[in-house]
Amino acid sequence: MTSSVPSLPTLTGEKVTLRAWRRSDTAIVVEASQDPLIPQLTSVPTNSDELAALAFIERQHKRLHDRAGYAFAIADHDDIAVGHIGLFFIPGGSGRASAGYWIASSRRRQGLARDALTTLTSWAITLEELDRVELYVEPWNEGSWRVTEQAGYEREGLLRAWKQVGGQPRDMYMYSRLTRRASVADVCGD
Repeated sequence: MTSSVPSLPTLTGEKVTLRAWRRSDTAIVVEASQDPLIPQLTSVPTNSDELAALAFIERQHKRLHDRAGYAFAIADHDDIAVGHIGLFFIPGGSGRASAGYWIASSRRRQGLARDALTTLTSWAITLEELDRVELYVEPWNEGSWRVTEQAGYEREGLLRAWKQVGGQPRDMYMYSRLTRRASVADVCGD
């Protein structure tokens, strides 16, 4: 990332808008905190109340300031937050970032996750500081890996015991999407 703190863009897809988290978005964070998996895989607190939801929202704003990445609320066409998506830089100037997302259970199976990931990825692959975007999905989570594949990611393989989930090591499929710059360099043999 550049030396100055970047701004968070607003990205518009077919079904969703990716925008900054707002204090008024606490209800979706509280709903997500009731999900059996979202708090295990993300920084959403378990069984949160409004204060814990506000703390989650503040952490999302801090990610950009700390140059850790971009954290967006996923909003529907009525500008109601339905989930979260982020692009998080892998430390060390590696030219890599990982994407992650969640949709609240009440808003799933509407194509919102696919549209959010496609929208984020279309923007991310234009960033000069990136060569690739990675995404990790548990093998049992067919819905998530289908969304990932529909967004143009390629499955690279299975990473054994890659992430701790609920205190247990879990396997993850690794997916990637190369940026335009990396794709051109690969074709040219650079």
